[in-house]
Amino acid sequence: MSATATKPRTRRERSPQPARSKPVALDSREPGSPLARLTAEQLEQLGREFDAIHDDVFASLGEPDARYIRRMIRLHRQLVLAARALLLGSRRRPFWLAGTAALSVAKILENMEIGHNVLHGQWDWMNDPDINSQSWDWDTASPAQAWRHSHNYEHHTFTNIRGKDRDLGYEIMRIDPHQRWYPIYLLQPLYNIVLMAFFEWGVALHDLNAGAIRSGEKSRAQLIEELKAIGVKARRQVIKDYVAFPLLSGRAFKSTLAANFTANVIRNVWAHSIIFCGHFPDQTYTFSEDEVAAETRGGWYVRQLLGAANIDGRPLFHVMTGNLSFQVEHHLYPDMPSSRYAEIAPRVRDVCRRYGLPYNTGPLRKQLGTVHRTILRLALPGGRPRPKPERTMG
Repeated sequence: MSATATKPRTRRERSPQPARSKPVALDSREPGSPLARLTAEQLEQLGREFDAIHDDVFASLGEPDARYIRRMIRLHRQLVLAARALLLGSRRRPFWLAGTAALSVAKILENMEIGHNVLHGQWDWMNDPDINSQSWDWDTASPAQAWRHSHNYEHHTFTNIRGKDRDLGYEIMRIDPHQRWYPIYLLQPLYNIVLMAFFEWGVALHDLNAGAIRSGEKSRAQLIEELKAIGVKARRQVIKDYVAFPLLSGRAFKSTLAANFTANVIRNVWAHSIIFCGHFPDQTYTFSEDEVAAETRGGWYVRQLLGAANIDGRPLFHVMTGNLSFQVEHHLYPDMPSSRYAEIAPRVRDVCRRYGLPYNTGPLRKQLGTVHRTILRLALPGGRPRPKPERTMG
């Protein structure tokens, strides 16, 4: 299909907000939130500037961009073939190590840079029937349709709004001092380790929306249909990784099975780490419903900016994160091809500097360290918001 197909829309409208339960919070406002310092006029102008960045990129999309995603898909498939070939000899340690490494990289690339971003609609402008958010399926336990609703709609619409963004702690973690403490949180450092190893399954169950089930908002019939969809994906994943490919390895069945399990755990731990670093470091802000009750377009942009954090790194690192190391840019423009985030990052940072807003970024060790420090600290009752950067310097 040609990459010069229909031009994408240049303004993204937010979906109407459904009725949801009120958040249980200790305070209504994040202390010192930069959002409160901006005037209505500043927010309006800021919204126009961020819109212009989006429109400039989408006006320039073309064949080089299409080649990028097709090249990523081709690379993934080549890695999978190489890994499966190596694992035929996985009874020998060098083949096991090389095959497991290749398969781990392939799974990370497929989930992060390909699956996540295709399902976001970042490549729908190509009008390619295969590389399309409505037809793509990925190598993970989450059914694509359920994930698009819980992530694309709920999370990216209600980003870091306490009581509305269910990704704020994934309903099982206390990662913000405004969340009420319960004794179960004493165990969160332990069950976070389990979540890391089996993250794809945790996300699939999270998509079911336990709160909607308890409140009766989700009907029994809908729940059954969603459970069936997860069952179909689970059966496919289990058969592929733990039955079919190990059987193809013949006498290397056990070693191939172990390699597949290891690759899945490596992919899950990596995805968990990158996603948590992009959302839960100490420097990100959360918001009460009152703060965003009359939110404008500019206010929406600022909320996305303040609720995300970047990770510093080199180009290969960014590809392996699915360019979610540019989580700030991703939240500002979730429908923009991820390969363009590095290009626009200096422009985003300049807007932050001129409006006195923080641009949150740091090395992986720092971001991941603050995430796990928060998980440990907030497992105990109490806790206050840690000091946050108020503006971009320089």
